[in-house]
Amino acid sequence: MKKIFMLLSCVLLVANLTFATGQVTADEQSALAKGPNGESATPAREIVLTPEDMEKAKAAGYKAALLWAGSGEWYNALSDGAEEVFKELGVEVAIKSDAQFNPERQATDVETCLALKPDIILTLIVDPVSGARAFQPAVDAGVTLVLADNGADGYYAGKQYVAVVTGDHFGMGRIAAELMSEAIGGKGKIGYIYHDADYFVTNNRDQEFKRTIESKYPEIEIVAEAGFTEEPKTEEVASAMLIQHPEITGIYVAWDVAAEGVIAALRGAGRDDVKVVSHDLGATNDLDIVMDGNMYGKAIDNPYDIGVTMAKAAILHLLGKETPPFIVVSSMKVTKDNVVEAWETALRKDPPTNVLKVLGK
Repeated sequence: MKKIFMLLSCVLLVANLTFATGQVTADEQSALAKGPNGESATPAREIVLTPEDMEKAKAAGYKAALLWAGSGEWYNALSDGAEEVFKELGVEVAIKSDAQFNPERQATDVETCLALKPDIILTLIVDPVSGARAFQPAVDAGVTLVLADNGADGYYAGKQYVAVVTGDHFGMGRIAAELMSEAIGGKGKIGYIYHDADYFVTNNRDQEFKRTIESKYPEIEIVAEAGFTEEPKTEEVASAMLIQHPEITGIYVAWDVAAEGVIAALRGAGRDDVKVVSHDLGATNDLDIVMDGNMYGKAIDNPYDIGVTMAKAAILHLLGKETPPFIVVSSMKVTKDNVVEAWETALRKDPPTNVLKVLGK
């Protein structure tokens, strides 16, 4: 299945010169998040390579590096999208690394990659402060830098980097609020577990979830709020929340892996009546969704499309063409009914075998 989607994507790149990204209407665009320096959002579908662009890129013989903050299904899809574009354009991917969310390791990755003299670096920066220092040598060397999700302190599009490409995280927050309403029948008391750190992406979607619940769903009340910075701490946070507010029937959590601890707490407390809403795909919680467990649904972005768009933005910059500073891809609502479609669309692969088995596929 994955090979089929890869082949289809390649055909689309040649025939249509664009991938299915960022289907955002004009009305919706005004509600999108702003960039790290207040830039307006541009839908990813507007980032297009012409046949002439493609021919020039093929003739140039560019070299690229993919320096990610972490690893997993999301990052794999990010790489797959970028590499599919680069393959079509004859761009060599000289190095691909995973910093394991360690700022020092990412700085070492930058140093290692610069020895290979890449024309392009696509990256997700671990931390805006340390990242600014880590990537300064690449900026000084004139490397074309395109960022996923987060900016870096003191960095501006058109100066240190070309663009930030990300999901519509305001949209994801609104989708999560809609899912919560569905999960608890439109009314009830809920808990809100947010990422308690200065992190552009999670802050946007967490805050938009809360704002949407409070403004659009008057019969849903957030009765407990708690932040976390470390994923393993969410089980403890959720357990305390349940003790203090046993009336809770829904809990929002900032992202999928962090939600695993919340679901563990719910199972430990015997609370199969509490539904959880979060963000991002993941094998463990997606199995819980299809088994009608505590996890009700998720809002996701499309990392494959983010990778595609990052690669195209880098090529356009190298060809001397103007690129918007802040680019968003589309978001998607995921429930039991469309888990398979979500994996195929966002990750370009089938969901895990156990998920398919439960669904009878």
